[in-house]
Amino acid sequence: MRKYHYITGMPRSGSTLLSGILLQNPKFHAGMSSPVGGLVNAVMNASGNGEFSVVMTEEKIQRLVRGVFDAFYDDVGDAQVVFDTNRQWSAKLSLLKQLNPEAKVIACVRDPAWVMDSIEQIVRKNPFRNSKLFQNDAERATVFSRAETLGRHDRLIGYAWSALKEAYYSDAADRLLLVEYDILCQRPKETLQLIYQFIGEDWYEHDFDNVEYSAEDFDTNLNTPGLHTVKRKVAWSPRRTVLPPDVFERLSNLVFWRDLKGTKAHRIVEQTDEPAPPARSA
Repeated sequence: MRKYHYITGMPRSGSTLLSGILLQNPKFHAGMSSPVGGLVNAVMNASGNGEFSVVMTEEKIQRLVRGVFDAFYDDVGDAQVVFDTNRQWSAKLSLLKQLNPEAKVIACVRDPAWVMDSIEQIVRKNPFRNSKLFQNDAERATVFSRAETLGRHDRLIGYAWSALKEAYYSDAADRLLLVEYDILCQRPKETLQLIYQFIGEDWYEHDFDNVEYSAEDFDTNLNTPGLHTVKRKVAWSPRRTVLPPDVFERLSNLVFWRDLKGTKAHRIVEQTDEPAPPARSA
């Protein structure tokens, strides 16, 4: 029977890179953000509205939602373990827990300032394209409007951050593993070994110098080339931010996942002054 796990978290935080690495294991299937989350929402909305809602029991709805996953991934060949990627899974831990009690959720995280910096760099590399991340000229006008827009609760960065924070402090946080982008890039083998341990799978020897993944069509559709580009070799290079100091500082203050108080989540994150259990830190 096929197993399902979920990848979620912040944008520009390594989810596509992680999927590219996991794909090397012939037992696994992983990819960039899938439409399964939207299809699940459609099932839920249809089940709660209209003349037939009275016959839609919770058991039937669960079967329909489970069927969405099975139907969508029916063509992945011999893959025994599927990782579905969607930022909304952070806000649906309770649903995932009831749907699949054995499933685990991996949340890729990164300082929101560096998330915004990464997006801003892509925008500046494509000055003759109006990225569809922004809906009008006012939103895309300056780095300040772009940061404010993407930070809203219903937009790319703000939604992902809010959903992740909900998951981090939820009752189901014990099935959540946060993986910090910098650590994944700096120590990929150690990080993947901890992920394998978290999901209960035997180790596969990955090649971190030859990671392959392409999503050019998706990025072109968003008019934002490079949004899901994965470099062949997993590596980390320090650099200066392109953000104004006040924008960078404001966004950096939004990091919450280095605080262990009030959460049962597992973490592979930078060490803090507060001692953390070995199972929750790299």
